[in-house]
Amino acid sequence: MRKMIDCRDYPSEMNCSLVIAGEEEELIRAAMEHAVSVHGHTAGPELREQIKSAMKDEVPQHA
Repeated sequence: MRKMIDCRDYPSEMNCSLVIAGEEEELIRAAMEHAVSVHGHTAGPELREQIKSAMKDEVPQHA
């Protein structure tokens, strides 16, 4: 099952509205890159664990 992270769940001064979804490892990688480049976090094991704990199961959208 794909996972997702929604920046709106973690309000910031930037009012970021990005939602990222994918398989767990690719989601962690993309979310870490986003957290570092956009939100100014420091990459490392602690950030990886925070992202992993924030992931939710993606709810499939049916037309």
